[in-house]
Amino acid sequence: MKRRQVLTLACALGACSLALAQSYPNKVIKLQVPFAPGGTTDVVARIIADPLGKALGQSVIVENKAGGGGSIGAAETARAAPDGYNLGLATVSSMAANPAINPKIPYNPVTDFTPIINIAATPNVLAVHPSFPAKDYKAFIEAVKKAPGKYSHASSGTGTILHLQMELFKEQTKTFITHIPYRGSGPALNDAVAGQVEMIFDNLPSALPFIQTGKLVPIAVAAPKRLEQLPNVPTFKEVGLEPVNRMAFFGIIGPKGLPKEVVDKVNAGVRKSLEDPAVRKRIEGTGSLIVANQPEQFATQIKSEFEIYKQVVNSRKLKLD
Repeated sequence: MKRRQVLTLACALGACSLALAQSYPNKVIKLQVPFAPGGTTDVVARIIADPLGKALGQSVIVENKAGGGGSIGAAETARAAPDGYNLGLATVSSMAANPAINPKIPYNPVTDFTPIINIAATPNVLAVHPSFPAKDYKAFIEAVKKAPGKYSHASSGTGTILHLQMELFKEQTKTFITHIPYRGSGPALNDAVAGQVEMIFDNLPSALPFIQTGKLVPIAVAAPKRLEQLPNVPTFKEVGLEPVNRMAFFGIIGPKGLPKEVVDKVNAGVRKSLEDPAVRKRIEGTGSLIVANQPEQFATQIKSEFEIYKQVVNSRKLKLD
């Protein structure tokens, strides 16, 4: 029997040795990103990898395993040996939105992983083309309610967090806005900026440059408080839509059964890394907010997001194309 199979069986029987955890880490750690290089998820992973490696005393290398809206890479992390050498970068898409809408995903985000820490969260923004007949939230709601089905919103694709968060918005406001899915945020943004689609729900980092140049008009943001970059734009909570006030997250997970001592070491290593002002500045430069919470808090967050989007999928009767 291979070493990985033996270790997995031992841990499943509750027999992971304390010695293993105490000696951890003694070799290179892999941090798997379930998306292609270049996106915010990948950027956050690469920013944290080097300082985390220094904090733990071993190199942390980032590997990308894209596909399936993050589910392919996440599934590989779930199948890995629970020894702390195969960790994953978790997002709302891979841990909530995709599992909620796709019954074929081969893992349960709540039971098949060990949450370690939520590194950072990214605000999302609802924005419209400048030609839209409203420039603030009150006028926006009046416009879409006056003309059900007249307007469309672009998303990064069916089943993505940006699609499901807009569906949650429509459910909460009882509005009818047509969904136009694209193959990623880039093409969706291009058409929103060109006025081919009236509005878009997007991550702040990718939408902000267009907002700052006046090519998009922000209506509301999903964030714990008003953003420094958009001080005049209300949060969804401010306009009475607290359920929609949900940010994207970027956290570290491991396979289920990861020893507590390993979880605690990685959590402490990330928190120590985030004490460095230079590291914090680089992450915040993506438009993200530092979170750095405890494993139990991250577990609660994952469960909450998954349950929210399952409810959205069921109530809106959403299916993959």
